[in-house]
Amino acid sequence: MTRIVQVVPFIGPGTGVAGVAWNLEQRLRALGAEMDRFTFDDARHGRSVPWPRNAFLARIRGGWRMIWFSTVGTRRAKRFLAERPDAVSICHNNVVAGDVYVNHGVLLASMRARGRSPWRIYRNPVHLFIYVRDRIRYRGHAHRVVVCLSERDAADLRATYGPIGPRIEVIPNGVDLERFRPPTPEERTAARAELKLGTEERVAVFVGHEFSRKGLSFAIRGLVHAPSVLLMIIGGNDAIIAEAYEEAKQHGVGDRVLFLGPRGNLTAHLAACDLFVFPSAYEANALVVLEALASGLPVVATPVGYAPEIIVDGENGYLVDRDPQAVGERMEQIASLDDAALAALRERARASVVPLGWPTIAQRYLDLLEGVRAEREASGAPGASAERSGG
Repeated sequence: MTRIVQVVPFIGPGTGVAGVAWNLEQRLRALGAEMDRFTFDDARHGRSVPWPRNAFLARIRGGWRMIWFSTVGTRRAKRFLAERPDAVSICHNNVVAGDVYVNHGVLLASMRARGRSPWRIYRNPVHLFIYVRDRIRYRGHAHRVVVCLSERDAADLRATYGPIGPRIEVIPNGVDLERFRPPTPEERTAARAELKLGTEERVAVFVGHEFSRKGLSFAIRGLVHAPSVLLMIIGGNDAIIAEAYEEAKQHGVGDRVLFLGPRGNLTAHLAACDLFVFPSAYEANALVVLEALASGLPVVATPVGYAPEIIVDGENGYLVDRDPQAVGERMEQIASLDDAALAALRERARASVVPLGWPTIAQRYLDLLEGVRAEREASGAPGASAERSGG
């Protein structure tokens, strides 16, 4: 039986890094692996983390937990792994230890994609810390393998940090094909009734909390070029929702936007929609794109992250420039399809992600980890990468 430790700040069902680690844990266990975890709470040993006391550090208090887990957490994770020499390990974010590191994004690449100048990036001490930490991670030998979530993610990594020490493997995120599936006619009718939608509206949905990076403005302004589309918006907070609604009114489309705010049960809301729009500036591999496709929604997205590897124009959606007219015209093109053509497009959207179910992705990780363990044994290394990192 393969013994696997996941090192991750937080783990649990849902979205983001925590959700990816949770899905891997469940699926790897189902494949027969013995699973263990080392989290932020484990690193704390039940005690509170000391908060910075001087004024300078107080200004970066928001990143302090990340810095603590990256430094103190790394030392404690190395000890944890050294006590389990038979285990192979997967690390997600912050800690610089573990056989395999899963790269969930490159911060500097994300900021460059949003047009941030080097000055704006590096004047933030947290950004400087992340750059130095990850330069050590990627240029050194803290890990044996770095998993990138898309070919674009791997290219961004090399462009940012130059030659990468560990070898790079590309394994995309998985998707829960049981939870995210096309709705039955009854489920679709109920979902629309809950939102007081009629049967004729063509509804596009946007999901994301970072409205700026995810490109909500381009979707809102795109409605000018998509006169038959209603845009449903899930996520955000009161301040940015108010700002986005003002923009919608300024462009004369305020009556065609529906702000739902954060919602836990995403599947019920996707069931009410006809397409998904996501003009993001940067992604490593957006889970929500895979979830939308699995739910039978064709996707209009910018060619970032995994989107260029999964979306085929006219087959399961469209790739577009980050331009309101381009976004709007593709939304309208999908919305103007008759029911039969839209149903066929929805079927192809679902079919395109069937090979990415979590059981299949977990098997790829298991194969990788077993290969890493064999490499480690052949090289005579007694345990996980704690030894390789000088821990």
